[in-house]
Amino acid sequence: MMSKFIGNKSFYKMVLLIAVPIMIQNGITNFVSLLDNIMIGQVGTEQMSGAAIVNQLIFVYNLCMFGGVSGAGIFTAQYYGQGNEEGIRQTMRFKFWMALAVTGLTILLLLGGGTFLINAYLSGDGSAEDAMATLRYGKQYLHIMLLGLPAFAVVQIYASTLRECGQTILPMKSGIVAVFVNLAFNYLLIYGKMGFPRLGVRGAAIATVLSRYVEMLIVIYFVHRDTKTYSFMEGLYHTMKLPKDLVIKIIKKGSPLLFNETLWAAGMAMLTQCYSVRGLNVVAGLNVSNTINNVFNIVFIALGDSVAIIVGQLLGAGKMEEARDTDNKMIAFSVFCCTCVAAIMLLFAPVFPRLYKINDEARELAKYFIMVTAIFMPQNAFLHAAYFTLRSGGKTVITFLFDSVFIWCVSVVIAFSLSRFTTLPVIGVYIMVQLGDLVKCVIGFLLVKKGIWLQNIVEKG
Repeated sequence: MMSKFIGNKSFYKMVLLIAVPIMIQNGITNFVSLLDNIMIGQVGTEQMSGAAIVNQLIFVYNLCMFGGVSGAGIFTAQYYGQGNEEGIRQTMRFKFWMALAVTGLTILLLLGGGTFLINAYLSGDGSAEDAMATLRYGKQYLHIMLLGLPAFAVVQIYASTLRECGQTILPMKSGIVAVFVNLAFNYLLIYGKMGFPRLGVRGAAIATVLSRYVEMLIVIYFVHRDTKTYSFMEGLYHTMKLPKDLVIKIIKKGSPLLFNETLWAAGMAMLTQCYSVRGLNVVAGLNVSNTINNVFNIVFIALGDSVAIIVGQLLGAGKMEEARDTDNKMIAFSVFCCTCVAAIMLLFAPVFPRLYKINDEARELAKYFIMVTAIFMPQNAFLHAAYFTLRSGGKTVITFLFDSVFIWCVSVVIAFSLSRFTTLPVIGVYIMVQLGDLVKCVIGFLLVKKGIWLQNIVEKG
């Protein structure tokens, strides 16, 4: 029975070859985000909170982009499994057009409505002076960060395609270089070192934007330089036209993913807003907690990405039984790994908030937010792997219901009701929201077990 969920040495080697580079890239990125956060926190709580709120808004864009490229990525992975290089190029061209639309709309929206959106997080307890300062710093940070969105979009297009084709090393290397660029300019521009101006939160934004353009240039240069390794990129820009039937298929399968990631991220932003009505200390505590959690979440995120890549390729090659067997083992492996990670998080939960210059109440809240997240991490690992299993087989409407509809109809409703109409402490509200996800676990288990995702969605090329 256990052999159903435990693989051999070659199995784990295959999984780790895909997952570890993604973990390293995301890990370094999130670790630098942590250092970025701490550095901003040293120059003032209001600056840190302003940046944190804007990052919550940009997070919606990031996940929207992720959803957009992932829709086409379902086809990319299966085309790669089939050996169809022109199919890969066509899906990548689709990603470019999608990115242009999403990035353009986001910039217009945040330029026009940024003040309103930041203000939505400043309605809790706290002085008017603190709220005005947070708003001012938030707007400064936002206007600079918008300049980096095009570069982020291009990196996502290239990196997602490379990963779907099993090429995870280059995105990892470019990500590593980028985060060191970010870190170096953070130090120089936030604090005004080595003759550079002391720009505070604006310096952090400039550093992030510079690092994104560096990452973009590295990926583009090495991909188009090495046409032997990346043969599926050759002739990419000979045309930007797309076959009508492929566009229809990608939109049909991908639209639920795009809407899903966007609405899910918006749901997460709404959850934070619900918690924020309990005061600015809650915003600060959540900011610390989320930054720490992101560092540890890389394990189940990378393993979930690996499910999509490996299982997607097996489905594209028509190996249905192997896909089912591989998926069972990968889900079990993800849950096991994240149980170990959760134990480490619980152990160090009281230590992490001490890295920040925040008041005792915010620090205590951050500690408990981290502990709750750690306790529910194995649950989140299973949900993430189940989500990517369903998605690898093109069941994007189901994943839309599974993810976005659930967060708005269940999670947000719980948080909104409990935060506004009860006196339950904010940690209690946070726990109740996490417990609500147990319903998703049951649904995800039944859908994966039923095998509705076992299908090849691309035609022979």
